[in-house]
Amino acid sequence: MPDLSKITCIEDLRAMARRRVPRMFYDYADSGSYTEGTYRANAADFQRIGLRQRVAVNLENRSTRTTMVGQDVAMPVAIAPTGLTGMQHADGEILGARAARDFGIPFTLSTMSICSLEDIAEHTGRHPFWFQLYVMRDRDFIERLIDRARAANCSALQLTLDLQILGQRHKDVKNGLSAPPRPTLRNLINLATKPRWCLGMLGTQRRSFGNIIGHAKGVGDLSALSAWTAEQFDPRLNWGDVEWIRKRWGGKLILKGIMDAEDARLAANTGADALIVSNHGGRQLDGAPSSIAALPGIAAAVGKDIEVWMDGGIRSGQDVLKARALGARGTLIGRSFLYGLGAFGEAGVTRALQIIHKELDITMAFCGQTDIERVDASILLPGSHPGAPRNAFVDSFRA
Repeated sequence: MPDLSKITCIEDLRAMARRRVPRMFYDYADSGSYTEGTYRANAADFQRIGLRQRVAVNLENRSTRTTMVGQDVAMPVAIAPTGLTGMQHADGEILGARAARDFGIPFTLSTMSICSLEDIAEHTGRHPFWFQLYVMRDRDFIERLIDRARAANCSALQLTLDLQILGQRHKDVKNGLSAPPRPTLRNLINLATKPRWCLGMLGTQRRSFGNIIGHAKGVGDLSALSAWTAEQFDPRLNWGDVEWIRKRWGGKLILKGIMDAEDARLAANTGADALIVSNHGGRQLDGAPSSIAALPGIAAAVGKDIEVWMDGGIRSGQDVLKARALGARGTLIGRSFLYGLGAFGEAGVTRALQIIHKELDITMAFCGQTDIERVDASILLPGSHPGAPRNAFVDSFRA
């Protein structure tokens, strides 16, 4: 276990991951679509929210513990589903799942993961985890994928609604992203500068999409995967499909990709257990609002009918606290987790979680709070957060 005590913030992990992960995979994690305006706004809008510091409050016995869809968690944070995680670091999904298990928060495996459902179950002692599902045209494959998730001891299904079609991510196009990487001269030169990553990949057999290859009809190897993927994301996805999946799954269901109050009300009407305010990390509709800007309106519209969570732009425990104050019962981290993984593997993921938890705990205390369950918008500087009236003091604070 490396000594990571000098790693003090998520930005430290990001800088290290950029040095250690091949360009095409680092850019895949750390980019958005088109102009990347929404991707940047996700983080920037958190920074505009001010906090009220309180003093002379008994700060003993603080607790960040809560629940997400009835599951006890050490803090209101789960690891978000991220595709190609096993290309940030060899066996990346396994390492992330183990770190999350040991820390006491949920881990979500992506349909487009490198390690399979069965890999995660085997290497975590069948500890419960969540599975993220994309709706494909091949409904028989989806049914079998749901059955495999149940057999792997997944305790919740996270259905992504905002990827019927792919947003254009310019860096991925320019890098010729693929798994395994295409042996272009540019990619080979870049790989030569990442010996640690290359050695890790040589030491594992997990280099393709473990949930798909050998399971989807006609997809026995990587050569058949590209064409299958291009035609499988289903643009016809509708609320009827959500109902079908809810009944087929039969367990906890989380709907991811809600950015509008009307859609939130429709999501609540499905009987799902939670929704995630999410713009897919700014990787789909560039020009959409940040997740934190959309959160308060959605929470106000449906917060009594369904658990409301959010992801997008969380780089600190302060961000988690601000999201909680604005109505999110839980949050999910994607890039913050991937930076830790790419930098130092499982130890890096653990360090990312430690950083976020410590920031959350200390900031909560400075705001005069000792229990995450009692945090609300009163901890925020008036006028500094979405939906609040502006005032001259806040404008000078931001400046």
